[in-house]
Amino acid sequence: MRIVRLGLALAVAGTLGLGLAACQKPAGDVDTARLLAAASNAEWLSYGKDYSEQRFSPLDQINTETVKDLGLAWYADFDTDRGQEATPLMVDGVLYTTTAWSKVYAFDAKTGEKKWSFDPKVDPAKGFDACCDVVNRGVAIWKGKVYVGTLDGRLIALNAKDGSVAWSVQTTDNSKPYTITGAPRVVKDKVLIGNGGAEYGVRGYITAYDAATGKQVWRFFTVPNPTGAPDGAASDKVLAEKANATWSDGAWKESGGGGTAWDAMAYDPELDLMYFGIGNGNPWNHMKRSGGKGDNLFLSSILALKPDTGEYVWHYQTTPGESWDYTATQHIMLADLKIGGQDRKVLMQAPKNGFFYVLDRATGQLISAEPFAPITWATKVDLKTGRPVEVPGARYETSPATIQPGPLGSHNWHPMAFNPKAGLVYIPAQVAASVYGDQKVYKHRQGAVNVGIDGLLTGLPTEKAQMAAIKATVSGKLVAWDPVAQKARWTVDHPYFWNAGILSTGGGLVFQGAAVGGFTAYDASSGAKLWSFKTQNGVVAPASTYEIDGEQYVALMVGYGGAGATFASALNGDPVRMPGRLMVFKLGGKAVAPEYKIPPMPKLELAGVSSAGDPKAGFAVFQDNCVGCHGGSASGGYLADLTNSQMLRAEADFKSVVIDGALKSRGMVSFAKYMSPKDAEDIRAYLITLARAKQAQDASESTGGR
Repeated sequence: MRIVRLGLALAVAGTLGLGLAACQKPAGDVDTARLLAAASNAEWLSYGKDYSEQRFSPLDQINTETVKDLGLAWYADFDTDRGQEATPLMVDGVLYTTTAWSKVYAFDAKTGEKKWSFDPKVDPAKGFDACCDVVNRGVAIWKGKVYVGTLDGRLIALNAKDGSVAWSVQTTDNSKPYTITGAPRVVKDKVLIGNGGAEYGVRGYITAYDAATGKQVWRFFTVPNPTGAPDGAASDKVLAEKANATWSDGAWKESGGGGTAWDAMAYDPELDLMYFGIGNGNPWNHMKRSGGKGDNLFLSSILALKPDTGEYVWHYQTTPGESWDYTATQHIMLADLKIGGQDRKVLMQAPKNGFFYVLDRATGQLISAEPFAPITWATKVDLKTGRPVEVPGARYETSPATIQPGPLGSHNWHPMAFNPKAGLVYIPAQVAASVYGDQKVYKHRQGAVNVGIDGLLTGLPTEKAQMAAIKATVSGKLVAWDPVAQKARWTVDHPYFWNAGILSTGGGLVFQGAAVGGFTAYDASSGAKLWSFKTQNGVVAPASTYEIDGEQYVALMVGYGGAGATFASALNGDPVRMPGRLMVFKLGGKAVAPEYKIPPMPKLELAGVSSAGDPKAGFAVFQDNCVGCHGGSASGGYLADLTNSQMLRAEADFKSVVIDGALKSRGMVSFAKYMSPKDAEDIRAYLITLARAKQAQDASESTGGR
């Protein structure tokens, strides 16, 4: 009997042990079932919360009545002052996020205690290949692994429990200027990732990797092979049948054509279709890229592919033969709407070109398209043909044209949100025109920015009145858009642009951060401002929300940067670069984040400083090589304000940086293959002129203009 009882006790203990082990799920145990239920749960499991990418949470503890009591619960500071664009994910009580330079962090989502961090150690020189800052928009989580795409083109799988590397694969040719800044998605045990670099001259593609091993499953090239040969890829058939004939001879055969898929993705599990947004051409200028001929498929398009094989199903091109950097990589979201008395499964997008598109997501049929912001390049979209009706001269074939929107778009990467209760899409829109003109003499420069636009037309003035006039034409907007009626229900005007992405909640709230520092909650039905918090640093990232132990939290990455920062800095008041920060809020939160300690910048002493360079020639070289990172009038943005750089004081110092690469370890590589020492000195002369003008203006303002 004693033996039997012992055996029974061991059996019971074993059963209990198995039960306990079964209850203890591994960290980051996200699978298809959890993602299918993600829209209605209290976590944030994927970049857009769930497969539909609606960025709507049903949580309503924080609502129009209680939001006044929202306070800081905890915060975490990061070791970089570059742009922060990630959406924090929350799975099983752990918050996962990324910062600039593709670093990954895991925190206790309730207390803020750091669990682990991972640094992929991207070579700072790779920052040269990043057109729009060394940002990262976040991770994907699947079956115990955390997936991140790195700036240097790697896709890395980390163990969710401790951040150790499970596998790593190089997704790009690192001899070419490819980058990854977008968040991966995982569908049916496949990790999907695209890349960036179209301005520099690459050929875009999308790749699926096995989530467990990192083995490549399929690849789809988004533009034809310049050699005309098949790639042995999932895209071969459709490129031969539909795309190749839409590309004529031109600079694309040397540059690769562009068409990178650097951000937008969504998945419909019922239709089993994966949707991707495709970017701009290289060069931008259609006349240079393809002789002004052909639609250049699949630039500026939405692609629907089968996730298992990469098989093409349908496409819709928002801007045929695009010539303005009008990408269709902006946020794609899926919804079910009643249109014309019929239930429709739709895909919605507000790409750069300024039209809000509603498509049938099963077929790609255009249902409607209307402008959600002021535009001047086209009058409408023809619903029969699906093509925009362009304004004569918009393609700047014979003379420069001021076009609205400019290359930053009426809406950029900053995510929208959809509230299914209100039936509204909330768009972080912006108004910013640009002058386009044909670059008469174009030559592709390997690894450098190649757009085919006359850079002399895009410089910002230094005279205060002229800058004020330009600033008056630039603004940001939060637009509550009715996708059925195709019109705005309400709009909040911002006196600045390049503002943050959106979060919408079941509490009747819309959250958005501000480029000049701040985080605000609006009434989802009216746009009334209900609550705000001073973040100190500027915000471009969208927030996420989750619930733990009966408390709702709102998480936000704080840190100004990105493409628009290079120009917004001159228009929004020269924001100071400050370290990135994660801020997490809850009702009754009492935490206090310290003020940023910004060391004063030493004044640039220009007495006795001179240059034999030509400022006018220097302006031209600056516009062709430097404006993308250092901004209009060299005012900074996510990089240094060159009008206050001590490097201007001596020709040898400036040359050591620009030509010799003295600051390569900090991301400022040598430009010796793109300019001569004389060109560098011409730039220095131009910058000295700007610096003196700025100092004179500051002195005049400090004395009241006397």
